[in-house]
Amino acid sequence: MTIHHELARSQGARALVLAIGFFDGVHRGHREILRTLLRRRQPGERTGVLTFENHPASYLRPGTEPALITTLEERVTLLGEAGIDELYIVPFDAAIASLSADDFVRQVLIEGLDVRALAVGENFRFGAGRQGDAALARALLERAGRTVIAVPSVVADGERVSSTRVRAALARGDVAGADALLGSPYTLRGRVVLGEGRGYDLGFPTANLAVPPEKTLPMDGVYSIVARHDGRDYAGLASIGDKPTFGGKKKAIEAWMRDFRSTIYGSELSVRDFRFLREQRAFANSQELLAQMREDATHVGFPSFVAT
Repeated sequence: MTIHHELARSQGARALVLAIGFFDGVHRGHREILRTLLRRRQPGERTGVLTFENHPASYLRPGTEPALITTLEERVTLLGEAGIDELYIVPFDAAIASLSADDFVRQVLIEGLDVRALAVGENFRFGAGRQGDAALARALLERAGRTVIAVPSVVADGERVSSTRVRAALARGDVAGADALLGSPYTLRGRVVLGEGRGYDLGFPTANLAVPPEKTLPMDGVYSIVARHDGRDYAGLASIGDKPTFGGKKKAIEAWMRDFRSTIYGSELSVRDFRFLREQRAFANSQELLAQMREDATHVGFPSFVAT
């Protein structure tokens, strides 16, 4: 996949079929748009995605933007795994937000990228003031001999799959439900940083994970997890919260990996397959906490993820 940071067609490039969206989480609804795009591609055409570095709300309504299900790096990886040829990543700023729907179609899609076909969700909105929708995009592009496909929403349990639903599932600790909506496991990735060493003293050495601040986290609590380090998976536990037994005030993400004995400060660790075990609570002393941790460890295993 080739990544571009400007909305212009490369000299001599083949015809482009394009999808547009923020694609936070690259959930099942997003994946259906991408599959439609790939099916629509004709021999000799390229597939592309236009997305934004920042959530549009961060420019339109600063301070109201949601925490992200996927960081930009994770989003790029998932879009590449979907089989997209070209990825256009630009900031959502005044240059984009001020374009009318007509100007966006003419300047960006036709004159800039020479889009031959466009695939968007049926609830797609674009242009200043969100004045444009899929029907307007179809009318404007078909006038120029181009095609627009409005992809119906994916429905699960009677409700449209959306990034908002995924965030809500994470907020209540239902990571299995979030995984089902995403179509792949929700994952936390970050560097292992130095902690306070209490886990080591208790016989449960933990890796303290530093994740990007914009990343949305599951509800505070203790989870069984699968952690991946250096190409290998380890079953284990994760604690998300402020460590109330020790009077903590700062949220931490700690992962204990069964059958792992190495020191990995500074290494990258990814954690997935979160399954809620219990809420955080303050224990009277470290021995009570240790007894609970031993009980938690009996629930450690390797859950199998099945995309639906």
